[in-house]
Amino acid sequence: MRAHIAKTTQACFYQIRYLRQIRCLLGRDVTVNLGAAFILSRLDYCNALLAALPYTPMAPLQRVINATARLVYNLRSREPVTPALIELNWLLIEARVQYKLCRHI
Repeated sequence: MRAHIAKTTQACFYQIRYLRQIRCLLGRDVTVNLGAAFILSRLDYCNALLAALPYTPMAPLQRVINATARLVYNLRSREPVTPALIELNWLLIEARVQYKLCRHI
């Protein structure tokens, strides 16, 4: 399971670095859509496997969501990311996994 989380995190951070390079050419709405398409869709893939895991192994996935929100709002690493997540209507990784599982029942 750790290998799956590591590969997913690695792929997501690659996309975040690429989007960071072209963010100045994009508007906020386009950045939100691209972040959701490239990054959040990767996190949602096979998330049924993550349902029973404790928070510690899933922490890198939460860091990906936080980094994406920081990318969208151009926040520094020391600024709080929770208001950005609330404004974007993005759930934390644990709540995201539970929501996706409940939706498919």
